[in-house]
Amino acid sequence: MMYSPGPDPEFPYLNENQRFSFPDPSTVKGDIIAIGGNLSPGMLLSAYEQGIFPWYNPDDPLLWQSPDPRFVIFPHTLHVSRSMQKLLKRGDFEISFDSNFDSVIRGCSEADRPGQGGTWITEDIIAGYTELFRLGYVHSAESRQDGVLVGGCYGVLLNNVFCGESMFARVSNASKAAFVTLAQYLFKERGVRFIDCQVPTDHLRSMGGQVVSRKEFLRLLRDAGA
Repeated sequence: MMYSPGPDPEFPYLNENQRFSFPDPSTVKGDIIAIGGNLSPGMLLSAYEQGIFPWYNPDDPLLWQSPDPRFVIFPHTLHVSRSMQKLLKRGDFEISFDSNFDSVIRGCSEADRPGQGGTWITEDIIAGYTELFRLGYVHSAESRQDGVLVGGCYGVLLNNVFCGESMFARVSNASKAAFVTLAQYLFKERGVRFIDCQVPTDHLRSMGGQVVSRKEFLRLLRDAGA
């Protein structure tokens, strides 16, 4: 079957109260769970609730993925280095939440990511997550210096689970400061049980990321009532 790049324009738009049943990731071999569909609110929320997220290159059709293994941060594993503690205490960055989501996702889309040959944060992705932000499901954290945005991160909040999507930094430690501050807030104030970091990176491992199997991740997701 042939697929066109990006979302399918003929696929029905699902609002935030509508849901789509993806194949159960635990029954699928490989990381790609489904192909096609769109990035409407109901489609995106359905995916995250089922342990799936969109991840595809600009020339690919819309790919829905559930990696095995998965990478997560728990409240008890979150690691804030002494240097980061000092940086935050000094107030090297002004940290805010949800104050400039558009610039954060644009910053993430423009970030240089060696070896990736471009960005997966296309205009379709930006539009889809901007709508989820408008509806209150997506949240961002911003790092500023002298009022200028120098880093940030964003993700999807589903009840007791935060699904981290991307981060960027134009100044050293700017994205870490934003992420750590957001993580502490989510764990302490919002009762988040874990942060889904999707796939392992050294950057996230240094902040307490842990590898879990997809089977274990899906169990954690169910237990959290996401």
